[in-house]
Amino acid sequence: MTRLQVHNCLRTVQGWLLPPTCIRCGSSGRAPAVDLCADCESEFALNAAACPACAVSLPSNMDGACAACRRRPRPFDSAVAPYRYEYPVDRLVWRFKYEGRLEIGRVLAELLAGALAARRVMKPDALIPVPLALAKLRERGFNQALELARPVARALSIPVRTDLCTRVRLTEDQAGLAARERRRNVRGAFAASDQAVPRHVALIDDVLTTGSTCEELARELKRAGAVRVDVWVIARANARTDSRGRGR
Repeated sequence: MTRLQVHNCLRTVQGWLLPPTCIRCGSSGRAPAVDLCADCESEFALNAAACPACAVSLPSNMDGACAACRRRPRPFDSAVAPYRYEYPVDRLVWRFKYEGRLEIGRVLAELLAGALAARRVMKPDALIPVPLALAKLRERGFNQALELARPVARALSIPVRTDLCTRVRLTEDQAGLAARERRRNVRGAFAASDQAVPRHVALIDDVLTTGSTCEELARELKRAGAVRVDVWVIARANARTDSRGRGR
């Protein structure tokens, strides 16, 4: 039996012993053990038509990359965001990230893993949670990207690597910054370790807004030897919304 089969069996048993409860409304979750009911999940805004390069929402009749990515290719190679950063997804992400509701993060990660499996994405050699500065980690108590990466890694049988890149300086919170300020804010913020970087990696985080953080991280990983860098996030914010759901 493979690790994935064992994981699925354990999830089924968990569903029998501890019936899932919806994280939004408290009603019964859906089988086998997802703590989200079908009615609440139906309110999530799907990012169905999206740019394959940066995951920004596109008109349903538009194919291929968005105009911005055609004009300026991204340092990362693709991006997947199953949802748009709108209510109620934005509220759930906020509660997970800023209220420490780790159970919400687990559910969001399970939804992300399901979306990735359904799309049959190319599996990377490793998942890399976007690193958090040590001061921010001490303040928050956890790295939301790592909390998302663990369930996705288990579901898809991909190793999580936290030893390949670090954040070497504390940056201002990206929320509320304009696109140019975001790029300047994270410039030189990451450094690859002396470990051999796999050829294909995927960065994982909660929300993709301008993509500045993942761009800077992708550049550093490619300088260190990565050939392909993908980005996996829960939701894609539009150009007028920052990662706390506030207009800018």
